[in-house]
Formats: sequence, structure tokens, C-alpha cells
Amino acid sequence: MTEVRRIVSLVPSLTKTMFDLGLGDQLVGVTRYCVDPADGVSGLKKVGGTKNPKLSDIVDLEPDLVLVNSEENRTSDIVWLEERFEVYETMPRTIYDVTEMLRGLSERVDCWDEAESFILQIQAELTRIEIESLGRHRIRVFAPIWKGPWMSFNRDTYLHDLLETVGADNVCADYEERYPVIPDDEIEALQPDLVLLPSEPFEFGIPHQSEILRSGLFPGCQVLLVDGRDYTWHGSMTGAALGRVHDFLVGHRRPVAVDG
Repeated sequence: MTEVRRIVSLVPSLTKTMFDLGLGDQLVGVTRYCVDPADGVSGLKKVGGTKNPKLSDIVDLEPDLVLVNSEENRTSDIVWLEERFEVYETMPRTIYDVTEMLRGLSERVDCWDEAESFILQIQAELTRIEIESLGRHRIRVFAPIWKGPWMSFNRDTYLHDLLETVGADNVCADYEERYPVIPDDEIEALQPDLVLLPSEPFEFGIPHQSEILRSGLFPGCQVLLVDGRDYTWHGSMTGAALGRVHDFLVGHRRPVAVDG
């Protein structure tokens, strides 16, 4: 197996993970969406976007390993890269998948001790959340990932598993498509307790929050802006994100009534 000295990452969360694993100095190319850590990526070659990488630039960088994600990167680009370089392809759909991804990545780039600390953090947060969730009602959540048209996610996604883990029920879980378009006439029927507007992949902001509140789509329902990275990025940041999302939702769930 070739020793990894030069890495190109086409996935923002994996770029962040590489730096957190102490391997930022092995990165030679990243996408323009790889912005964290800012000081670490500032001097790296930008090889286009996640959906339209500059393949010729990647060739020029002569990487030993290219990091990709099945959802963020196009299949045609991944196949093209696999014909020329070693590729580490990821697609976690659950929190458990993230721990397996970290294990696999650590084996390939020889950083088990560093990866284990993040795996242990995930496991510790899972234990804490399980204990602290006892005696609380679950909360019905609508978390769109796009607007115009409305889009969300079903149960076969990382986003769903994250919400499920922290005690939230995804109101779009039973749609057939993994990322369904929600027709306007079905939106009101979702009846969530809480609407979360993440900052990515669609950049929801205050104008969208205000528009939804004025529309009356979700009467009596809080509509909150949240950091999309906590919900969509996976890797070294997963454990901390789990804790933040859980703690954020705690104030929006009711305690279970105790008889007597």
C-alpha cells in the first residue's frame, strides 16, 4: 500500500477532519467550499467545487489519495478519479457509520490514536444523550434543506439519524425519496412542533425565517435558524455536534408527566 503523503479532499467536512487528525500538512488540494479551518486551507490549491472539480488541477497535484463523498461529489468524477488515483469514498447514513468511516480513514492514513479520540467522543455523547433523554417527550421536527421548491430528507439519511438520536422525530421520514420535494399542499399537513432552518446546503437566513413566520404555515410553531454544519458535516466534528444539537433541543421538549 502506497504511503500517503499528498492528499486532495473534495469534501469540506473531511478537510476539517484531516486537520483535526493532525494531517493538514498532507493536504495539497481542496475545494473552494473547504473553508474550515480558515488559516489551514488559505494556502492550499483550490481545485474547483464539490460538483465541478477541476480534474486537470488534481492530476497536476499528483495525490496519493483523494477523499470523496458519494452525495457531495458526482459519480462520474469519482469514477474518473478512481481510474487514476487511490480514492477513499465515504457516505455515512448513520452516526455509527461515521465511527466506521473514522476507523477506515485512520487505517489508510495511519492516525489511529487521533481518530480514536473522536470515536470515543461520539460514543460518550451517545451515552450522555441516552441517559438525559429519559423522561422527555420526543419532538416533531421539520428541517428543510432547500426552498423553492421545499426539500427535506427521509429516514435513510445521516440527517435523519442525527435527529433521531437526539430525540427528534423527522416529519418527512416516510417519504420514498431520500431527499423528497415537498409540495406546497403537503407542507401544512406535516404539523411539526419545531422548524429548524439550517445554514446549509441552502443558506436559510433571517429573511426566510421571517417569511415563514408571516406565512402562517406552521401556526404556534417556533422557527429557528441553526448552524448547518452541526447537521450535515460528519467526521471529527460529529461528537461535538451531537452534543450541541441535543442540548439545543432540550429546551423545546416537554418533560414526561409523572403520575401521583
